[in-house]
Amino acid sequence: MHTREEKMEAFGRLLDVMDDLREKCPWDRKQTNESLRPNTIEETYELCDALIKNDQLNICKELGDVLLHIVFYSKIGEEKQEFDVADVCNKLCDKLIFRHPHVYGEAKANSVGEVLQTWEQIKLKEKDGNKTVLSGVPDALPSLIKAYRIQDKARNVGFDWEERKDVWAKVKEEIGEFEAEIEALYDKAETDKEKAEAKEKATKEFGDIMFSLVNAARLYKINPDNALEHTNQKFTRRFNYVESKAKEKGQAINDLTLSQMDELWNEAKSTLG
Repeated sequence: MHTREEKMEAFGRLLDVMDDLREKCPWDRKQTNESLRPNTIEETYELCDALIKNDQLNICKELGDVLLHIVFYSKIGEEKQEFDVADVCNKLCDKLIFRHPHVYGEAKANSVGEVLQTWEQIKLKEKDGNKTVLSGVPDALPSLIKAYRIQDKARNVGFDWEERKDVWAKVKEEIGEFEAEIEALYDKAETDKEKAEAKEKATKEFGDIMFSLVNAARLYKINPDNALEHTNQKFTRRFNYVESKAKEKGQAINDLTLSQMDELWNEAKSTLG
């Protein structure tokens, strides 16, 4: 591993390269916060993909891409005379020190639970910080992650189930309500307006199911987004197996009967796990 001096030198090299690109490259010179934003989102998802696959080589690579964007935005801020990368680093350090009084102050915290008990209260006291407990949840977060963060923040101020097993009654209640109403809603809907209303109500009920399942996952220390992504990848591997086996037999996958696909699916489960 590198020394502190080597790390500082590497970061300085990155800043020098950014300065060169912003001055000498037509593409880099043209970029704005708005034009970079879609790329930032893409790079973040690529990092998340490498993280969930535990692909260390690509984790390192994608971290570099995300870091480039941080330096890029900082450079644009510097050009506008609004802030630079030193401001970014200092504001981050100030925030971390303020949020960790058990490390940098007199407060005591000997467990994760004790830290989390005061986390949201500390953030509400910050200058330019969150005005309400839930205001720190970005609107642009994907819905599944947002639901988890909303519930987690509510938990940090004591709004939570007394016993984690109590959540299952709520999950079953929401599923029961949805199951009881969904078929009736769609069967009774005849006009376009009625069909639209049925879909809107069913969507809300299904959202309640999803929210309650996210709550259950949180209580059992399961990240629902990670869990779903693992299942996405598992399904993709198995489905690709079915498709490849069909091609080996000279068939397109849509030419297979459902029973043939089920047979290959079971084969994929036993072969791939």
